[in-house]
Amino acid sequence: MSTHNDYRREVERKEKNKIRGRSRGRSGAWFGLGTFGLVGWAVTIPTLLGIALGVWIDHRWPSRYSWTLMFLLIGLGGGCMNAWLWISRERRAIDRERQGNGNNDG
Repeated sequence: MSTHNDYRREVERKEKNKIRGRSRGRSGAWFGLGTFGLVGWAVTIPTLLGIALGVWIDHRWPSRYSWTLMFLLIGLGGGCMNAWLWISRERRAIDRERQGNGNNDG
């Protein structure tokens, strides 16, 4: 009897998750690819801006240091920090939503 009740609760939980997912309008793989793209651009744009700034400084004021390389690393680090903060914020929002629905398995 307990197995039947456990199975029933599991099916109900999965059904609620599926309904909640559909109401958000997020469709599995496409949402995942979109998120991957956003994170990629969050890193790429600061990196490219750092390279552009470094090339401009190297062209304008030549020196024995490669400003292009330095700003590439700064841009990459800033982009990674940007992506990490964005993902952390999204994760906290998902956790709050799960706690609000009483669904703590996750």
